[in-house]
Amino acid sequence: MLYLFETDEHEALRARARRFAAQHVAPFSADWEENEEFPLALYRAACEADITGVGYPEALGGQGGDLGHVLAVAEELLLVGRSVGTLVGLGSHSIALPPIVRFGTPDQHSRFVTPCLRDGKVSALAITEPGGGSDVAALTTRAERDGDHYVVTGAKTFITSGTRADFITTAVRTGGPGHGGVSLLVIETTTPGFSVGKKLRKTGWWASDTAELHFDACRVPVANRIGPEHGAFPMIMMNFASERIMLAGQCVAIAELAYRETVAYAKQRHAFGKTLTGFQVTRHKLADMATRLAAARALVGECVQRILRPGGELQAAGLAAMAKNTATDMCSFVCDQAVQLHGGYGYMRETLVERLYRDARLYPIGGGTREIMNEVIAKTEGY
Repeated sequence: MLYLFETDEHEALRARARRFAAQHVAPFSADWEENEEFPLALYRAACEADITGVGYPEALGGQGGDLGHVLAVAEELLLVGRSVGTLVGLGSHSIALPPIVRFGTPDQHSRFVTPCLRDGKVSALAITEPGGGSDVAALTTRAERDGDHYVVTGAKTFITSGTRADFITTAVRTGGPGHGGVSLLVIETTTPGFSVGKKLRKTGWWASDTAELHFDACRVPVANRIGPEHGAFPMIMMNFASERIMLAGQCVAIAELAYRETVAYAKQRHAFGKTLTGFQVTRHKLADMATRLAAARALVGECVQRILRPGGELQAAGLAAMAKNTATDMCSFVCDQAVQLHGGYGYMRETLVERLYRDARLYPIGGGTREIMNEVIAKTEGY
């Protein structure tokens, strides 16, 4: 099933992504998941296959396109590559680069954006801190101005691609308390005082590295600040809307894969003299899975279409939150039913749906919790 906004151009991108995933991901993804890492060379391979730059301006080294093209490519990478962790790790630039693309200088574009899109450099976004999660306005990592540099001290946690990133788009406090004192700095990981505290072990997304980061008096050039000082909060909120739609799209792709795996299993698995699809209870479970999946896909597709309208990104926060909650609820349900219909095999590590079940659990938390999404919805609805 495709999104309603898709054209022949989207299908051509899907075909490119399928070829890449079949050659570079699918044969190895199960081992990468078990080993909790994939090779750095995959970043460069994705660049060479014109995968990484989808959705970014050609002038910066991208292939053009928009959020809809990004979702189509990501879905095929997952459906064929069969690894959520690989998809998430390979795509960490999709949340790290947009603020630089939109608000950065030409120098920042050439130093940070183009090397990611063309040369396989790795980028990460660092907002969450050990002492606080969804409350972005309360972050405490401090950046004190010292001439042409900021001196950064603090810590970040749950950072995707944090152990291998070449640079980190980092939210820091340059002013007073609240959202008005927040700035964004690009911090290169070769900066003295930067360190990876540890690689975090997770329930799911095993092939994607997640890190705790420390900044011990890191001297970061003022030239690495994105946009005006103290002006990052609106940039972060704008970035969140697109990130949440991408997360919702990932949930649609995960559920699609879990559903396909379960239909195939139910058609060939026999019990009491007939296949599982010979039982009404099985057919009805599959029908419920398909229905919820179609509904979530439709809402995500509508959200993409709205955000692509002029000024739509500023108006999409509420709908993006709705799409994320709807898609995460759906994905959790579909993956749970997939495990149930697989029976004992669904609880085994070698069965794909077992891994998808674990991977799905992050989505009601990451990118803003389900509870925060409800607050965003309430605010945009005016109550």
